[in-house]
Amino acid sequence: MENKIYIIGMGPGREDMMTNEAIYALEMADVIIGYTTYVRLLGERFADKEICSTPMKQEVERCRLCYEEAAKGKKVALICSGDAGIYGLASLMYELQKEYPGTELEVIAGVTAAVSGAAVLGAPLNHDFCVISLSDLLTPWETIEKRLTAAAAGDFAIALYNPSSHKRKDYLKKACDILLALIEPERPCGYVENIGRDGTAHETCTLAELRDRQVNMFTTVFIGNKSTVRMGEKMVTPRGYNNKSEKSIIIFAGTTEGRHLADYASGLNIDTHIFVATEYGEMILKDDKSFDGNKCIIHTGRLDEAEIKEEIEKIVA
Repeated sequence: MENKIYIIGMGPGREDMMTNEAIYALEMADVIIGYTTYVRLLGERFADKEICSTPMKQEVERCRLCYEEAAKGKKVALICSGDAGIYGLASLMYELQKEYPGTELEVIAGVTAAVSGAAVLGAPLNHDFCVISLSDLLTPWETIEKRLTAAAAGDFAIALYNPSSHKRKDYLKKACDILLALIEPERPCGYVENIGRDGTAHETCTLAELRDRQVNMFTTVFIGNKSTVRMGEKMVTPRGYNNKSEKSIIIFAGTTEGRHLADYASGLNIDTHIFVATEYGEMILKDDKSFDGNKCIIHTGRLDEAEIKEEIEKIVA
């Protein structure tokens, strides 16, 4: 008999936020295995199943228990919050599979906190984004710092998992300090607590305000990109459908004047072409935090009168 284990993402925990595929897999299972809190979230719907739970920090033991139960010919369901392949146990189950030949694994997708939390806030992740966990239990803090810096430099919208715990009360503040080195303090942010569970709450704020917010381990934090705006208690990151501009502005100026004009023009959704004489001038413009490479195009090099005319004609054509 082929042994089978379903690795199920149960979403936030409420049945109405699980996929039909997840519910079907749970119904097919003989035994359900999971972290104590996640088993409790299932409620009475699957009370007729054999239930096995393990406490926090026993992930390896929990996964081995799945294989041991499957070896008895049972169909096993391993439940994880959110999606099993996003900070869940899907990878660990595959790592252990070679020790238990003949066992089939099937991963069932679930709704992760970045998705369900974003829905509460509106549309904060509607463009390129990344997800970073602030927990240093399995990842060195130095690596987390590098990832935060890279995400900010790349102008990603960011979802932060595990922003705080009893032992890591200042980690969100530390993360904000890293981001503030590259991002303006007014950047729109938000956070959602207890997503899809009793006591769901959310708030929007600036990055500077977020630095001093007190959150818990059941909170998901969102930091917008340069285009993100706050609309009341919602965060919206435009995809870009409405960004096409019929206007262009051409700036021939020193770096300081050019930067100020470009900032103002890009804020009005105007395509801006900045002509600078030297590579040093280009570097200064690009180093500015408010520089928007999507709306501001830099042309570098000295031009004579004929070349200036030619460049203008190309832009306005």
